[in-house]
Amino acid sequence: MRFRINARPRVLFGLFLVIALIGTLPMRLALGMLGLDREGLSLRAADDSVWAATLREVHWGDVDLGDSYAALSPIQLLVGRARVDLSGAQLGQGAPLRGAFSVSAASFGVDDATAAVPVGQLFAPLPITQLDLSDLSVRFDRGRCARANGRVKAMLGAGIAGIALDQGMSGEARCVAGALSLPLASQSGAERIALTIEGDGQYRALLEVQGGDPATVERLTQAGFVAVGGGYRLSVEGRL
Repeated sequence: MRFRINARPRVLFGLFLVIALIGTLPMRLALGMLGLDREGLSLRAADDSVWAATLREVHWGDVDLGDSYAALSPIQLLVGRARVDLSGAQLGQGAPLRGAFSVSAASFGVDDATAAVPVGQLFAPLPITQLDLSDLSVRFDRGRCARANGRVKAMLGAGIAGIALDQGMSGEARCVAGALSLPLASQSGAERIALTIEGDGQYRALLEVQGGDPATVERLTQAGFVAVGGGYRLSVEGRL
């Protein structure tokens, strides 16, 4: 998944508005015109027009978003931005999908997203199984993170080297040096994940835990952790 949008002249959005107002533009064609397929969005089918459509078997990269109801916002078109509001069924153990994505000539963003999103093996070997999003908004402008707010909680399906983390790790989204930064921490603060996502979809996750008794240290070492300062770190890189 890439967050870079190729520059498009404003006349495209004007043409888009004229066609959409006729009420005959299919949602699937609209998503293609916005270039969202190149950004990682795929779906099996899209029923009906841009004003009210059902998207079947939606995926963003390797993340399964299920079926969603989608509607284009006409107001945002008037300011040169295309916004598609989404709502869907419950995906994981948590809130159902609600939010929007928006595209302009030089930016791409996710707006007010709330959802419990199962992520499968996306972050393996980190045992992150689900991301809980709470009013998350992220805007990438020309490939750089320009604005980010909202809360993210990573749920872990298993402990780490015998350390129970069933309460997950959470933190506030922000932009750091042009990338989306998600600094997540456990309730005790002894375990942390620093997740960084670049504009091209590349991510890096640093999991750090404090050292413990010799048995815990041995399990951490066997799991691939390396000693850093007073704790142990596991680094994972990949692409969304």
